[in-house]
Amino acid sequence: MNDTIEQSLIFFDSVEPTETHWLWYPYIPLGKVTIMMGDPGEGKSTLSLAIASAVTQGAQFPDTKTAVHAPEIVLYQNAEDGLADTIIPRVKRLGGNCRGLVTINEMKENADMRSTMLYEVISQMKPKLVILDPLQAYLGEHVDMHRANEIRPVMHYLSMLAEKFGCAIVLIGHMNKKCDLRSIYRGLGSIDITAAARSVLLVGRDPEHAENRVVVQVKNSLAPEGPPVAFKIGEEGEFEYLGEYEIRTESLLSGGERHMAERDRCVNFLRELLTKHPSLPVSEIYDCAAGENISKRTLYRAAKALGIVVKQRNHCSEWSLPNRQTTG
Repeated sequence: MNDTIEQSLIFFDSVEPTETHWLWYPYIPLGKVTIMMGDPGEGKSTLSLAIASAVTQGAQFPDTKTAVHAPEIVLYQNAEDGLADTIIPRVKRLGGNCRGLVTINEMKENADMRSTMLYEVISQMKPKLVILDPLQAYLGEHVDMHRANEIRPVMHYLSMLAEKFGCAIVLIGHMNKKCDLRSIYRGLGSIDITAAARSVLLVGRDPEHAENRVVVQVKNSLAPEGPPVAFKIGEEGEFEYLGEYEIRTESLLSGGERHMAERDRCVNFLRELLTKHPSLPVSEIYDCAAGENISKRTLYRAAKALGIVVKQRNHCSEWSLPNRQTTG
C-alpha cells in the first residue's frame, strides 16, 4: 500500500475503545454535542444557567448520579439576553461563581461555531461546558440552517471540537410550528442539526401543572434514554429541581402549545387595554389581568413581546404601548 495513503487511514484494530464520560448522566455527555430545544419562555436558558452555575461551583447537578469533582470553567454565549441586566442576576440567584463563567465579547470578536476566537478560547480556557444560545445565532453569517449541505460541515466541526477538548457543547434551540411531526423533528432548521447531536432534550411545561417545567430526552446515542425530570422557576427566578417526573412527550408538546396560546391571549388583552387607556399604573393592569385569569408571569411575557414602555409617575410605574407614550 502507498505510504501516503496508509498514513491517512485509521485501522480499527489500532483504536482502544473508550468510555463515555458525562456532565449530567444520561442527558449531557462530555466530548459531544447536546441540543436543548423548546418554545420561548419554557425555561431553557434558566435550566442551562442552573447547570452552568453548578459546574462553576463543583456541585452535583441536578441529582447525585453525576458529580463534578472540582469547579470548572463555563463558556456561555447568549445572543438574546443582556449580560448585566439579565444573565448575571440570574447566575447570582442560582448561586453560580461568576469568576468561573466567561463569554466572548461579541462587540469585538466573532463567536460563530467555526470562528477562530471560539476555537482559541476553548483550547486555552479548557471549559468543561460550552453553551450557545440560541444555536441559529452562532451558525455563521452565510449558513442557512434549513440546508443540509450547509449545516453538516458546521455540526461536524463542532462535534470534532467537543471531542478534541473533552467539553460538553450544549446548543439551545427553538421549536418549529409543525405540531404533527415527531418530537425529534420539531427543532428549527435541518434535521441534520439533531442528527449530529448525541443527545437531544425537549423542555416544556406540564399542561396539567403549568408551574412544572419538564425535560424529556428524545434522543440518546450513547446510553439508554433518561426518564423525564422536572424543575420549577420561582417568581424571583429561583430554581428548584423536582426529580423524575411522569409525563408523555406528546403531553409536553401540547402543554407548550397551550402556553403559547395563553401568552397570545394576554398580548391581545394588553394591547386592547392600553389602546383604550394610553397609560395605566401597573397595579391597575394587575387587577384587570387577574379578572381575566392572567398571571403576572404571563403578563410580563406579553409586555416584553409588545415592547411595553415603563415610566415612573408619582412614585409608581405606568405602562404604555411603544407608540402611545405620554408626556409630562
